[in-house]
Amino acid sequence: MVLTTYADDGSVLDALRAGARSYLTKDADRADIAQALHAAASGLTVLDRRVHATLLQATAAPQPAPQGEAPGRGAPPPDGLTEREVEILALIVQGLTNPEIAARLFLSNHTVKTHINRIFAKTGSRDRAAAIGYAHRHHIG
Repeated sequence: MVLTTYADDGSVLDALRAGARSYLTKDADRADIAQALHAAASGLTVLDRRVHATLLQATAAPQPAPQGEAPGRGAPPPDGLTEREVEILALIVQGLTNPEIAARLFLSNHTVKTHINRIFAKTGSRDRAAAIGYAHRHHIG
């Protein structure tokens, strides 16, 4: 059983691949944790609602990219960006704030900030404006 602050697709999938039967975020209360422990002991799975949404999104069939987004979803993103980072960068280009991105993707503000810091590092951007310039040069968003 995993109890964590992270509900992003990479963390969830890594935990499940490592054998986790249940995955809860720090928002879980005592009853949720007790239920997950009993369920895991019985071989059942309990997932936080945000984790459930993340899994459904991660396993959904690829959809064609909406107009204005990066072409060729099958091609790897540039400069080692993850699909999630590209998704967040596209939302930055649209002008969304961190809380708006978090709400749209069912992530915590902290997770969004972590992704944005990684985007800045990978793209050599000092701020959102530089990241938006990078996105335009790479046809993201």
